[in-house]
Amino acid sequence: MAFYLPGVAPHDYAVAENVPLYVNSLTPMSNQQVKSVVSYDYYYERFHFCQPEGGPQQQSESLGSILFGDRIFSSPFELSMAQNDTCKLLCVSDPIPKDDVEFINQAIEEDYALNWVVDGLPAAHENRDEHTDELYYNIGFNLGFMDNGKAALNNHYEIYIYYHDRPDGKYRVVGVIVYPASKDFKVENGKPICDTKAYQFHLSEKGGDRVVYTYSVNWVPSSTVWATRWDNYLHILDPSIHWFSLVNSIVIVLFLTGMVAMILLRALHKDISRYNAVEAQEDVQEDYGWKLVHGDVFRPPTRPMLLSVFVGSGTQLIAMTALTLVFAVLGFLSPSNRGSLATVMVIFFMVFGCIAGYVSARIYKMNGGEAWKLNVVLTAALFPSLILGSLLALNFFLIGSHASGAVPFGTMLAVLGLYVIISFPLSVLGSYFGFRKPRIEHPVRTNQIPRQIPDQPFYLRPIPSILMGGILPFGAIFIELYFIMNSIWFHRIYYGIGFLFLVFGVLLLTCSQVTILMCYFHLCNEDYHWSWRAFLTAGACGFYVFLYSVLYYLTKLDIGSFSGTVLYLGYSAIISILMTVLTGAVGYLACLFFLRKIFGSIKVD
Repeated sequence: MAFYLPGVAPHDYAVAENVPLYVNSLTPMSNQQVKSVVSYDYYYERFHFCQPEGGPQQQSESLGSILFGDRIFSSPFELSMAQNDTCKLLCVSDPIPKDDVEFINQAIEEDYALNWVVDGLPAAHENRDEHTDELYYNIGFNLGFMDNGKAALNNHYEIYIYYHDRPDGKYRVVGVIVYPASKDFKVENGKPICDTKAYQFHLSEKGGDRVVYTYSVNWVPSSTVWATRWDNYLHILDPSIHWFSLVNSIVIVLFLTGMVAMILLRALHKDISRYNAVEAQEDVQEDYGWKLVHGDVFRPPTRPMLLSVFVGSGTQLIAMTALTLVFAVLGFLSPSNRGSLATVMVIFFMVFGCIAGYVSARIYKMNGGEAWKLNVVLTAALFPSLILGSLLALNFFLIGSHASGAVPFGTMLAVLGLYVIISFPLSVLGSYFGFRKPRIEHPVRTNQIPRQIPDQPFYLRPIPSILMGGILPFGAIFIELYFIMNSIWFHRIYYGIGFLFLVFGVLLLTCSQVTILMCYFHLCNEDYHWSWRAFLTAGACGFYVFLYSVLYYLTKLDIGSFSGTVLYLGYSAIISILMTVLTGAVGYLACLFFLRKIFGSIKVD
């Protein structure tokens, strides 16, 4: 990590000082196929876990942390710095009813994991990298395991806490590993009898069993310093795949750049020279190719209002994504500051409402729109309300599933309040400045009577050309998309921010170049309806992202419940819509810039 923001400074502990252990949501964890997308509160009553005296206390969290499903509470575990403990009794649970036994066994079968936090570090289990044979930390540890088709509950925890000895005699926590075990321990006179040969513990399917929860604490000195304590958690399993992804993306860009350069330097240069040449047989020469449509190319598109609103919202997303990635690459959004990435994204999205308003107003005015009041309101409200409304609808499914990821009513009001106080006024302000600016003048006049468009070859018709155009931007990002989806659905930390930053730049270049290329081919075939096609050609990348999400669902996930399927497809659809609007805006603006340049370079009578 390059920097640590305030709030995540190191905590120095004295010997025997209390080190709090907090508990977070239970999440599905698997290395093969995820069987659920629903996370549960640690103290969800059906688990019957031990509670601290006076009840669990919820810890304050950032907005992003809450939105991403973190629910952190105090716990009954007692840890004292550098003081080992062996087989301490945590508690004996109440008798567990038959229905709850079925629920717990189902959660074990679906590979649910416990998530604890000690000094800001997540408790993990150790895995070995197949390629380098290095040990690394995998966040979370199993609730239980399947043994010959029978669920065994892990009720004993061997906690290993690694600490770094400071010169001033203080200690810092630099690693937390938990080895859970299933032990059928007995309790006598309030103390557990910890027999190392104890059998596994299986909950009786008839119900009524009490669970004896025990734990041991082992403090291990470590040479790891506090600044690098996250390195074991952020282990890159196979960096060559990321490099392959990046090389693949760059090859696509170079190919496209070569194509565009060939068109601009050879075909276009030759065309412009020919169009502008003053020749003796000038009166005989006729226009041909893309110059033929000079009187129609800047004709306002159908539904200019909707187009301007989408392009405005797309530029807002581009600005938000770019700045968030810059902050992340510089190390400001370290994983030790829980939820910081999501918080920053929400705030940037709100603040950049001004860009959406400005761009939308400029484009709407350029296309001859006059209903400016409606444009101001739609730019400020349409896209944010679509996203927030979709998330709200999915939230009801989370509430119905008793998921910890269900956003509390207060947080919803906070997000809505941020939108009303920050985003809406800034969007209106951006629109005000956009409409105050003089209208963007086109380099050529538009004819009053539209020119007839000849029949187009199959590959240049709207749907085939849009689908062809969207493949290349998707091809540039799909490997990185796989890693992002793994981090979302397998509950892993995404560590390839540097790669993501470069891939995002490649995506913007690819979208703009593909759109310019397709636009040139259409113009040469005398088809001047470019506005929506430019938006949708680059925006088709979002359609392919959704198709890839469906493929990922069929191959990597094994979700049995209806609500889990709805949640997965719903979130995938929202991501795809965001992607469509972002890439579509890039395509439209690139095409507009290209057309203004080439038609500004020719003389027209």
